[in-house]
Amino acid sequence: MTNLAVLGFYLLIGFILKRSGKCPDNTAEVLNLYVIYAALPGVIFSKVPGLEFSADLLIPVIIPWVLLAFSAVFIFLIGRALKWRKEIVGALLVCVPLGNTSFFGFPMIEAFYGSDAIAYGLLYDQFGSFFGLAIYSTVIIALYKDQNETPTVTGVLKKIVTFPPFIALVLALLTKSLSYPDVFQSLIESLAVTLVPVIMIAVGFQLKFRLPKGSKTPLAIGLLTKLVLMPAVAMLLLFSFGFDSTLIQVTVFEAAMPPMITAGAVAIMAGLAPRLSAAMVGYGILLAFITLPLTYELMQFLA
Repeated sequence: MTNLAVLGFYLLIGFILKRSGKCPDNTAEVLNLYVIYAALPGVIFSKVPGLEFSADLLIPVIIPWVLLAFSAVFIFLIGRALKWRKEIVGALLVCVPLGNTSFFGFPMIEAFYGSDAIAYGLLYDQFGSFFGLAIYSTVIIALYKDQNETPTVTGVLKKIVTFPPFIALVLALLTKSLSYPDVFQSLIESLAVTLVPVIMIAVGFQLKFRLPKGSKTPLAIGLLTKLVLMPAVAMLLLFSFGFDSTLIQVTVFEAAMPPMITAGAVAIMAGLAPRLSAAMVGYGILLAFITLPLTYELMQFLA
């Protein structure tokens, strides 16, 4: 609980900094760039070499794609049944399947499971959420935004292979059996410890809570699907494995993360119900401080 309270204070610091007017408007963008280019690669190089390879490591790679398919179909059918506008369906199709598995997920994993468990979250995030953002969200936006822009395979591949954390993950896997020089080991460890405070302050800086008029039902259904239904489906899928494994628990925990900030930003930039997309991210993060501890306690009970 102490770790969770610390995360809340980091979030509050970012929120206050934004409202103080003392920081440039692009502060969150700069902090995000630092995380992507420095802190997250530091975590990857410090945690991935400790992974013991087994078939179980495929679980956090496969589960996010199963959940993405399930949630996308569910939202599409609900939207059709309730006759939601195209932009609302498009916004939820982007925001619901893609969870905040790195910028919010890693600090939460560290708070509940310790820093070593972040390695499992990395697999879920990089091979699931990130690929989903690069591939799936590109397709959805091409289908649902007003302008017809067809995504190209080359463009998607370029996004993937040039993403610094993905490059770091590949290099860390390739050099897994090697010993790093002392100076490099010190560097990555010092960068890794900055991940949580910088991420949470950046998240707090970006929080928006404007409730979109006439979108209360889509907002409620979207958040219930993301924060409750998706982890419940993940638990059902993984029930036979038991919940005494940290890998299994972290996989479910990542499935329970609120909507991804980047996915919300992408939906906003594409003109897909901008206020709804912003509310999905903002309210999702606040509610996650309630739903994530409940998800954790439920798994401890089942274990």
